[in-house]
Amino acid sequence: MAETQKEMSFLGHLEELRWHLVRGVSAIFILAIVFFIFAEEVYNNFLLAHIQPDFITYQLFCDFFNFFGMDSEFCHINFADKKLQSIEVTSQLMNSIWSSLILGFIASFPYILWEFWRFVSPGLTKSEINKSRGFIFIASFLFFIGVVFSFYVIAPISVQFLYNYQISDAIVNSFTLESHIGLITNMLLGVSILFELPVLIYFLTKIGLITPEFLKKYRKHALVIVLIAAAIITPPDVASQVIVAIPILILYEISIKVSRRVIKNQQKNAN
Repeated sequence: MAETQKEMSFLGHLEELRWHLVRGVSAIFILAIVFFIFAEEVYNNFLLAHIQPDFITYQLFCDFFNFFGMDSEFCHINFADKKLQSIEVTSQLMNSIWSSLILGFIASFPYILWEFWRFVSPGLTKSEINKSRGFIFIASFLFFIGVVFSFYVIAPISVQFLYNYQISDAIVNSFTLESHIGLITNMLLGVSILFELPVLIYFLTKIGLITPEFLKKYRKHALVIVLIAAAIITPPDVASQVIVAIPILILYEISIKVSRRVIKNQQKNAN
């Protein structure tokens, strides 16, 4: 009888998880449909914004260098002859669908976290629930900080560098729609996920897999991993990789403090 009740409980948890996943995926699809309907506005004002010479980051960088009396390539940006190619018959449609799904995931990220929280919260004590109430806000805040940072800092620097990089005058840069949109969306997702490092460290410390001493001991190794991750999610220019690596290393130091705080709270509760 006890085994039957245990089996029913397990199946009940699976059924509950299934509905949380269904609601999370539904939110992604609903927002993706909205982005798809307004695809022209989304592309012109967001995904293709970095090939506009009047993009705000280019202007700010130009003003910054001019303030110190230096000339900069950001003051002479010209993408007039840089038209993206759509080679395949279905490339624009498929690119619009895929981009809408990615943006749908980004926009629904807080709701997905909320569904995750609703699934795990019944297994937590009242004290644990009270201490982790800010989880959704903090995780969402870090995620969207990553989105903003990648959109306004990493993406424009990368686009400006890659669009103007040329080995020889005999070679003409002629980029496809897929390569440009893939560059932007990969950076948006990659950098945003990397910004979740403190949240990840919090949970790993909570279950005993990570300690502050471990994080401090392998700080140099973490630097190498961060640089490798930055090289994967950004174009192969040193400036973009360094700019990504700096905030991640800062978040790593914050993660050490988060881990130390978790350990102290655990020791305090144990006493």
